[in-house]
Amino acid sequence: MSGSQPEYDELAAEFVKNKIWQFINRDKEAAVRSILARLRRGLGEKPGANPDIWDDTLSNIPEALISKTGIPTMGEWAIYIALTLFAMHQQGNDPKSVCMHQKSNSLGRAVRILADRKGEGGEVAIKRRFNATVTSESIEEFSNHLRSMIQLLKAESISLDYEQLTRDLFWFQIPDMRDRLRLRWGQDYYRSNAALFLENE
Repeated sequence: MSGSQPEYDELAAEFVKNKIWQFINRDKEAAVRSILARLRRGLGEKPGANPDIWDDTLSNIPEALISKTGIPTMGEWAIYIALTLFAMHQQGNDPKSVCMHQKSNSLGRAVRILADRKGEGGEVAIKRRFNATVTSESIEEFSNHLRSMIQLLKAESISLDYEQLTRDLFWFQIPDMRDRLRLRWGQDYYRSNAALFLENE
């Protein structure tokens, strides 16, 4: 996806991927649980608002993503939301053994799996929530709806590609890019399971 800042989304996605990799490879499970619990307390807040998670969301962040104005950059928003949502999604599971980050499981695909599990009656409600999520008009609204969607994914132990979600969160902040994202989410939702299987072979 192209735009005015083509490399910044990748810097943000790489940062989130590395953080999750640290969670997976850290020896002490108790320390990981403590970090994830701290991150969950930051859900719904703005980047930088909670000093308790500065170390988790701001330490070693790429210089190009750091705000110079006191207003969070798109990269800071994307990283903050992705990590706090991952912490909620991961709750109750050790990331070393059961990680809720799974490459290629995009938002559209994950919600499709959820809808299929709920059956014909449940799919209508899931689709309604998904529609509300993707038609959000601000990053704060999008984040709030995502929180609800990920709680549903968590209940069914359905993983999500948090690296891709970080990129999506970045580009969602540019109004002209939202329809491109919506198209891809819709495509992923409606693609058949057979097509998704073949793609990952």
